[in-house]
Amino acid sequence: MPGRTLPTFLSSDVASRNTDESCYVTIGTKVYDVTEFLDNHPGGGDLILDYGGQDVEKVMGNDVSHTHSEAAYEILEDHLVGFVVNEKVMDTIAKSEKPDNIVPLPPNEQGQKELEKNGVAVTGKKSVYATTGMSSAEDLSVETDTIADYKRFRFLDLNRPLLMQVWNGGFSKDFYLEQVHRPRHYKGGDSAPLFGNFLEPLSKTPWWVVPMVWLPPVTYGTFLAFANLDNSTHVVAYWLGGLAIWTLVEYVLHRGLFHIDNYLPDNRVGITLHFLLHGIHHYLPMDKLRLVMPPTLFVVLATPFWKLAHAIFFYNWYAATAVYCGGIFGYICYDLTHYFLHHRNLPMYYRELKKYHLQHHFADYENGFGVTSRFWDRVFGTELAPPKAAKAA
Repeated sequence: MPGRTLPTFLSSDVASRNTDESCYVTIGTKVYDVTEFLDNHPGGGDLILDYGGQDVEKVMGNDVSHTHSEAAYEILEDHLVGFVVNEKVMDTIAKSEKPDNIVPLPPNEQGQKELEKNGVAVTGKKSVYATTGMSSAEDLSVETDTIADYKRFRFLDLNRPLLMQVWNGGFSKDFYLEQVHRPRHYKGGDSAPLFGNFLEPLSKTPWWVVPMVWLPPVTYGTFLAFANLDNSTHVVAYWLGGLAIWTLVEYVLHRGLFHIDNYLPDNRVGITLHFLLHGIHHYLPMDKLRLVMPPTLFVVLATPFWKLAHAIFFYNWYAATAVYCGGIFGYICYDLTHYFLHHRNLPMYYRELKKYHLQHHFADYENGFGVTSRFWDRVFGTELAPPKAAKAA
């Protein structure tokens, strides 16, 4: 229970704090200043502003519309700035034989019981998804206590280079998959050490590197196709065909390669490769510098598709190049979308896509493989259902 040193606010004062410059919310008698959290809320600051100056107990407890976890309530406690006397509190004080148990707020134990009997909300604990240890997207941004986490799970020490820990850990496949899909958050979104040597910078890629590196060759290849094919309509058709093919490639790569979990060899070679390819992203999903694909890795993955495009469209080198360029443009859109879903406030369509993708991380990593759209998830029956109330782990 907080000490009785925080101020008490008038209801009218709290209600007026509903802008991005000063945003308060309440749960019961507690007042939280969430202004600084607006930019970090996974669903976007606008969702909080919609409830600025209001009591958010019902919306936070609504598991159908927007599940919140125990961690979300812990974040709120960090923003506690005082208490509010609302009508129910005043009514309880008027009826109480010992009003000094209630005011000044917060109440003592007996006063809290009186408030609860009169329907004043109390923050509660939420259950979690057993497979991830989380209940909502907010959990993804709750900083991990690295020491306590290592002592509890005996998996990876986030303060030491991760790669050799995975290689030398002697983990079984089942234990590794269980742990790598329980997300952690390192020092406010910083990158945990991976190599611990001169190779470390190669594992980090800012989002802007993707368009900077790949848009020029895509533009040049598209120019060559237009310059050497007689019919511009055919070039557009080839290029859009490549873009459409990419959407399927995106799904197949994410489901069939990045999430090869059930077919992963139960040895340290397979486990380490899985960790480098995609496991680290599920382990540290909010790491800003390990969200988009490093150019060196993309070259390795993209080279077979270059050869495949020219094998299929063998009759015309420029047609194959147009198809390939459309596909690479699709990849650029995919990687940028992936980054922005994790780290930006987005328009409505992408806001829904953001909720969908983050649900893949905090609730069900075995479904929801589409990043830029849900289309192929619907086709192949892997679409995520709206999140339901989590079960206790």
